[in-house]
Amino acid sequence: MKRLAIRILLSLVVLIAMVATIAYVARNREHLALDDAARRGAPGKFIKLSNGVTQYELTGPDSARTMVLLNGATVPFYMWDSTRVALLANGFRVLRYNYYGRGLSDRPNLAYSLATYDGQLMELLDSLNIRGPVDVAGISMGGPIAANFADQHPDRTRTVTLFDPAFHMLAETPWPVATPVLGEFLMRVFVAPGMAAGQLTDLLHPERFPDWVSRYEPQMQYKGFARSMLHTIRGDVMTRTAGSFTTLAKNSTPMLMVWGKEDHTVPFAKSDTARSAFPRAEFHAIDDAGHLPQMEQAATVDSLLIHFLRAHP
Repeated sequence: MKRLAIRILLSLVVLIAMVATIAYVARNREHLALDDAARRGAPGKFIKLSNGVTQYELTGPDSARTMVLLNGATVPFYMWDSTRVALLANGFRVLRYNYYGRGLSDRPNLAYSLATYDGQLMELLDSLNIRGPVDVAGISMGGPIAANFADQHPDRTRTVTLFDPAFHMLAETPWPVATPVLGEFLMRVFVAPGMAAGQLTDLLHPERFPDWVSRYEPQMQYKGFARSMLHTIRGDVMTRTAGSFTTLAKNSTPMLMVWGKEDHTVPFAKSDTARSAFPRAEFHAIDDAGHLPQMEQAATVDSLLIHFLRAHP
């Protein structure tokens, strides 16, 4: 009887392993290698940095004041399309790029920490010979990245703008995701496949952006995307509190903070904590906007941003 029970248990284990393997393979959307052929004809330019190739776009007069636009956790730099147009129309130079793991930037197998993102940005600026202070703006996860840049490099920072910044989104990495093997399985089978459609929840009016999901999906077909997203969740970016950026909190770098009142990704109520950490920041709550106010209320937000930048020449 005992031997039969053991056989049944082993059979169940084998069956579960087979089902898990089939699910892992079936749900895998990453079938393409990210190489020069894949990047041919893509928007922007590409530059080789120490951790891999970075996709970027630098537009505007060389002599103009430079604004660096930092994306959220997973959406490539097209999320700044309207902001870029407004900045260029007002005489600014604009740098936007894709973090490692996003868009057509490489997907290196490393820790996706604040130090990694900071190193990528600093190396990109130096490689493009942008040595003077820049205006830096970050949305969602780009908020902590922008705050960290200003905290670590105050001499390279002119102003900081935060759009619905994702400070302390996670108290700590959830244990199922943090667990080796289990985390990889959950990301591949359950999390990554739904990430494109999941972006719609960032918008209060997704019907106004009918191509939002289809623009997101191409990056998901290149090997390393899911792993990069998993390493981001396991990193320290979204566990950092606003108050942890002590240099930025204490110095006089001009700050602008913009928040969509109907944000359900980083709820508007969290703005109180961010404002307490940076009491000098000029703050604007945006009506009829979710997590991406620079898109849903572009005219209003662009006007606020341009006015703020001109007030701090």
